[in-house]
Parts: sequence; C-alpha cells; structure tokens
Amino acid sequence: MVNDELNEMYEEIVMDHYHNPRNTELLETPDFEIEKNNPFCGDEIKIQLSIKDESKVTVSVTGRGCAISQASGSLLAEKINNIDSNDLQNTVDLFRKLIKSEELTENELDILGDISALSGVRKFPVRIKCAMLSWVALEDIIKQSQPKN
Repeated sequence: MVNDELNEMYEEIVMDHYHNPRNTELLETPDFEIEKNNPFCGDEIKIQLSIKDESKVTVSVTGRGCAISQASGSLLAEKINNIDSNDLQNTVDLFRKLIKSEELTENELDILGDISALSGVRKFPVRIKCAMLSWVALEDIIKQSQPKN
C-alpha cells in the first residue's frame, strides 16, 4: 500500500514537471549552451547556463520528447538554478547513483529532493537514457567550463 502511494506521488511529480516545465525562458547571454539528442527515440534537450557573481548558476532547459526526458530536464533546472557552480558535478554524480540503483544516504536523497521521483526509471533500462539526457548535457557543460591546462 505504501509503495503504491509512493509510486503515485512520484508519478505526479514527473507528470507535473512534464506538463509545467521549470526554467524554460531562454537566457539572453548564456556563458554556456549545449544541445543534445537521443537519436534512438528523438528526445532533444537544450541547456543554457550562466554563472553570476563568479559562482551562482542561472539555467534554462528546453526541449521536446518523452515525459521522462522532459521532466528530468525540468527537475534538473529546478535543482541547479541558483546553486553554487561548485556543486554542479556533485549533483550530477548523485543523480547517476540514483539512476544506477546505488545506495544513497538520507542526506544525499535530501540533496536530490524531487529528483528522486525519477528513481523508478531504473526498472526500465531502455528509459535510463531518456532520464540521463539533460544530465549528460550538463556534465558536458561542466567539462567545457573547466580551465584548460
């Protein structure tokens, strides 16, 4: 019974983010911009990122595709908007742990917040790429933003 209620709540979060995506307004002068797609299913995502005051992130995520890919992008946008840029990689790493069914501490789950709603995707391996699309794009931006040695 509790599992059914939890699944229903998670499904509501995913569908809310799919139908009402967060942070979709394009940035006027982004510091970074990347577009990714999944050629197997047609999912597309575009992430724009600006870093203000040397550390705070402003983000825009737009795209089209399945509910999982678009909800994941919206959840990502909601989570990273206004966080410290130094926390971006940790957030990506935590999401990857969640999606790979690795054990997460209560603190790590608290950090992820509503993103945990995507944990059910791991039961459907073919859908993991949908959920990961925006996170892979964000990780590419993180790599681009690293100073070149």
